[in-house]
Amino acid sequence: MKKVSSSTVARLSLYLRVLEDAATDDVRTLSSGELAKGCATTAAQVRKDLSVFGTFGKRGTGYPVPELVAQLRAILGLERTWRVALVGAGRIGAALLGYADFRRQGFLIDAVFDADDAKVGRTFQGHRVRTDRELEAAVAAGEIDIAIVAVPAEAAQDVVDRVVAAGVRAVLNFAPVKLRVPAGVALKNVNMAAEMEGLSFALANQERPARRRAAC
Repeated sequence: MKKVSSSTVARLSLYLRVLEDAATDDVRTLSSGELAKGCATTAAQVRKDLSVFGTFGKRGTGYPVPELVAQLRAILGLERTWRVALVGAGRIGAALLGYADFRRQGFLIDAVFDADDAKVGRTFQGHRVRTDRELEAAVAAGEIDIAIVAVPAEAAQDVVDRVVAAGVRAVLNFAPVKLRVPAGVALKNVNMAAEMEGLSFALANQERPARRRAAC
């Protein structure tokens, strides 16, 4: 299979959500146009994205919803449960522990670590916080497939270096810092401040309607 862009993968996730909602409503088929409308893209883009992975649906009849849901879940690796470690039990970490969609999509946060002794031993959302000194042992024991890093910026690179050296090959980073990982390690950055700055830029550069002149 040829290299797939991150934007294509992101759209596959959107397609899956629309399809799962349709399946919940007992919708049996969706056209590329209907799928595109739910994802704010075009029918041509939908067809192009799906064609990377094979042939789906039939011309004139649309995509069979249950079958395409199953195929997209397989493409996105959602046929299994992924064991996730959360490193950092601060405000962001606590919020992530309460995010129900993680578990629904097969991402099971079953290990929480923190360097702050005041947090170690406490329970957040049913999870007992462990000392981060246990990170390497947890990876060695096969407890972790994906690491979520939600620590201060100055500590993030050290945490990532440790989990990668121990064998983790996928990292989701919430720390506002650019991280380095070796080849073969998947890294996704979620920089909420940068996203807000993007919205600020969009608002600041919108064309404002000309003010009406006051009647004389």
